[in-house]
Amino acid sequence: MVEKNTARLADIVGLINSISPPHLAEDWDNVGLQVGDLTAPVRRILVCLDVERGAVEEAARLGAELIVCHHPLIFHPLKRLTPSDPAGDIIYRAIQQDIAIVAAHTNLDRAVDGLNDWLAAQLDLGEVSSLERPRSDGYYKLVIYVPSGHENAVMETMFAAGAGHIGAYDRCSFRTNGTGTFRGGSDTDPFIGTPGIHEETEELRLETIIPIYLRERIISRMIKAHPYEEVAYDLIPLANPVAGPGLGRIGVLSMKLPLATFARQVKNVLDVAAVRMVGNADQLIRKVAVCGGGGMVTYADALRQGADCLVSGDIKFHEAQRARADGMALIDAGHFGTEKIMIEKMAERLTSLIAERRFGIEIFTMKTEQDPFITIT
Repeated sequence: MVEKNTARLADIVGLINSISPPHLAEDWDNVGLQVGDLTAPVRRILVCLDVERGAVEEAARLGAELIVCHHPLIFHPLKRLTPSDPAGDIIYRAIQQDIAIVAAHTNLDRAVDGLNDWLAAQLDLGEVSSLERPRSDGYYKLVIYVPSGHENAVMETMFAAGAGHIGAYDRCSFRTNGTGTFRGGSDTDPFIGTPGIHEETEELRLETIIPIYLRERIISRMIKAHPYEEVAYDLIPLANPVAGPGLGRIGVLSMKLPLATFARQVKNVLDVAAVRMVGNADQLIRKVAVCGGGGMVTYADALRQGADCLVSGDIKFHEAQRARADGMALIDAGHFGTEKIMIEKMAERLTSLIAERRFGIEIFTMKTEQDPFITIT
């Protein structure tokens, strides 16, 4: 019999972060831990799309200590916390039942093997790639000055913290020799030389590339590993495009389909009551872009990449008019319809990771969530 390990909330947050890295989230988003104590044990987890009262009640009924959701319960800083407020009522109920809440939102949308990959797979798209244009504000060049003989220890520390990655290469750096000069004040304790005396010493200029989201971690660890009392370093913004995951996906169907036929296929595959369509019913569709939720933010990228059709939700009237004028087809399967796949897929990913670590945790999925929009036919 395999002995099960005890998991704490911090362990599960770490697993969720490995599925949907927080740095992928939009600046306006609020992902990660919303409610809960990171030291609390977790034995049961409920996965849902939205944390509404029903989800908290279901988690309490199941004895779940954690709810993992897609849409954050807390988007903006709270000015007050009262049960008369809808969000406050849910937070009150969760705290009373010792239920933690963790959200994976736009970070899950962008992640590799995240929501949009799941959506593309469900629509049976091939040759899938990221839809969003790579950003060009994601890196710094970090330049530091290290006394000769200490360069390897400092660089190894930075590499371990995430520095030095360029595409499929890691541990990337450059170094040049030079002479450093300094004079310490009377209250200093210099690693080299004597306070009050001008010093010249052989130093190396070390350069490497770091992602912005790891800046604080890499610099703090570099400073701890550096022998100097005061560390000189430069951060230089780079315009290198940020490769990797992005918002939305684009791929191809195995064969061309009339738009009306493909729209019915989307309706059936996503199991929604209805879809809305923009375009001529008989126009042929092969190259398809997808973005779950309110995905029209990816429209320009879909147009740039030559998509015949964009499948998303929350499409507005004037957005539909623009697409019609541009000759691009749209299929609106609704916000809920294009994101509900998250419930089962996130549960599957967590189940796999939990099994690898032998945590004694049960995963449950919310079965009763419904689209707030009701279709009358």
